[in-house]
Amino acid sequence: MKVISVNLNGIRSAHKKGFFEWMQGQKAEVICVQETRAQIDQLNEEMLSPKGYYAYFNDAEKRGYSGVAIYTRRKPDKIHNCLGWKHADTEGRFLQADFDKLSLISIYLPSGSSSQQRQQIKFDFMDRFMPVLQQMRRMRREFIVCGDWNIAHKQIDLKNWRGNQKNSGFLPEERAWMDDVFGSLGMVDAFRVLNQQPDQYTWWSNRGQAWAKNVGWRIDYQVITPGLKTKLKSVDIFKRQRFSDHAPLIIEYDIPFTE
Repeated sequence: MKVISVNLNGIRSAHKKGFFEWMQGQKAEVICVQETRAQIDQLNEEMLSPKGYYAYFNDAEKRGYSGVAIYTRRKPDKIHNCLGWKHADTEGRFLQADFDKLSLISIYLPSGSSSQQRQQIKFDFMDRFMPVLQQMRRMRREFIVCGDWNIAHKQIDLKNWRGNQKNSGFLPEERAWMDDVFGSLGMVDAFRVLNQQPDQYTWWSNRGQAWAKNVGWRIDYQVITPGLKTKLKSVDIFKRQRFSDHAPLIIEYDIPFTE
């Protein structure tokens, strides 16, 4: 089972850059998208129902903002799109698809870089999301939580870590929260199970020559329940073609995924 997670920074923009042609060529079973920045009524047929896929969307109430989607080759048993608090549900930040004893989630955590107010909203989201993750661990299900978490966990996960310790995305409180996710909670950073190399990034600023110089951040993850750790086959950050300021994170699992 191939699972792709990608922040498109605008699904319509990514469409113009050839994302959906690339997606079809990947033949992935599930594609989790973040930051669609569009309403369903603004999407064309290729974005709404790409050939061979079921498509599900959770749009933000504010037009042109946030939003997540899931494309899947198999019809889910159930779809969930509510977490139960304002900044998750009105901003379209969560979508879950259930298949038998496996659930895949597309998640888009808030960014706190624009203002102190947004940083407080991000902290509130983190506080509220931790019990959701704890509940996942108690369930008799496996979870793959795909998405833009907007946090680089360790120094290895961003190029200029020294200069970013007071910036949103690498604050001590954010990193400690990720420590809990991967520590006491027992969730697994799927990419790092198979790739412990430095300079592995999924997002690059549009300023300077960040992309050309690979001055990036690894803020996009597939966070999995520990039962899936032995199912990991391969991990890859796709950089040969650009669809947004993020790169697709591609992970293959030894899991059957047929109707």
